[in-house]
Parts: sequence; structure tokens; C-alpha cells
Amino acid sequence: MDNIQRILQVSAKLYQHLASLPEEEKRDEYIEKINSLLDERGLIMEHLLRDHFVLDINNKSHAMLAELDKGIRERLNKVMKVIQKDLKDLQNAKKHEQQYMNPYANVQVMDGRYYDKKK
Repeated sequence: MDNIQRILQVSAKLYQHLASLPEEEKRDEYIEKINSLLDERGLIMEHLLRDHFVLDINNKSHAMLAELDKGIRERLNKVMKVIQKDLKDLQNAKKHEQQYMNPYANVQVMDGRYYDKKK
């Protein structure tokens, strides 16, 4: 099987894998699968670039590869936004928990105090 067919297969697997978002319990496995597919795809791309591959949109398989790549990028961005939102929510939850545990930590009142700077 030539490299173009291999990259089409790996790209299709990746595109299909990115079709659904993971449950929170299975997120690590989901991300590991994405990384392994991207690594495999990257190795094939290196072989193609060594062979001086040029994308020709008039070729059916090349056009399909371009469409898959576009879809993969969109879905990866979607997954990345979901993960960033979850991280932001986690940061906010930690912040609110700290404020709940010690509500006067950030209060700086200087009323009625006098500091003599002379010695």
C-alpha cells in the first residue's frame, strides 16, 4: 500500500474518532488515541515529504485528503475548546473553594493603624 492510501486511512480513522466528544472518565484514553493517530499520520507525512509529494486538488485522493485535513483541524479545535473550558472551570472552582475556606484572605484594611517609619 502506498503512502497516500495509508495517510487517507489514518486520516479517516482520526476524523471518525474526533466525531464524538469523550466522557470525562474516558478523556485520557481519548486524548492518547488522538496523539497516537496524529503521530502515525505525522510519520507518513514525513515519508511523503521526503518523496517530494505535491498536493494536486484535481486528483481525487488528494482532494479527499485535503477535505479530511480541513475536517480534522475543525474537530481538533472543537475538542481543544472543550478541554480549555473544562480547565478554566476547574481553575474557577479551585479559586472559589479557597475563597470559601478563607473569606478574609484578600481583605486589606488599614483603618486605625499607624506605622511609625522612624527608628
